[in-house]
Amino acid sequence: MRIVAGTHRGRRISAPPGRDTRPTPDRVREAVFAMLGPLDGVEVLDLFAGSGALGLEALSRGAATATFVDRSPRAAAAIRANAASLALEGRVRVVRRDWRAALAAERAAGRRFGLCLCDPPYSLLPRVAGGLGLALAPLMTPGGTVVIEHPSAGPDPEPKGLSIASRIERTYGDTAVSVLRLEGR
Repeated sequence: MRIVAGTHRGRRISAPPGRDTRPTPDRVREAVFAMLGPLDGVEVLDLFAGSGALGLEALSRGAATATFVDRSPRAAAAIRANAASLALEGRVRVVRRDWRAALAAERAAGRRFGLCLCDPPYSLLPRVAGGLGLALAPLMTPGGTVVIEHPSAGPDPEPKGLSIASRIERTYGDTAVSVLRLEGR
């Protein structure tokens, strides 16, 4: 795996050992970030972060900071190692908790994000999608964006509780991506 573009273009990053992580392929990351456009100064939340590839890509493309959430100790260690190899430690926070507890803590701390990159294990997506929107809504800045990666064979996730201004759906083989632009207040 490598960073596709930006200041760290071509640099290699690694996934945690084992089969628990399904890294987003380079071509899908490239397509997602082409849809997103400039990220200069954006605060990013990488939810179900795994290797951290999505959030690290955002940092390479100009995002200010990234908060990585994953409950796996292997994933957290991989994210920290990848951030260190790219000299990004000062712009990275790794939160090793369940997604619901992590989002509640972020909300309690008053944090806000302009971009949320969400790539849950496909087997969890039906359970996650129902509560995701309500948990994310208070954390997102007006006009922010939520990206959800999901299997192309299943239904598009419907995160209730988000005020969605526009939605873009793209399919890349077995992977589909929903880009949800939120209403600005």
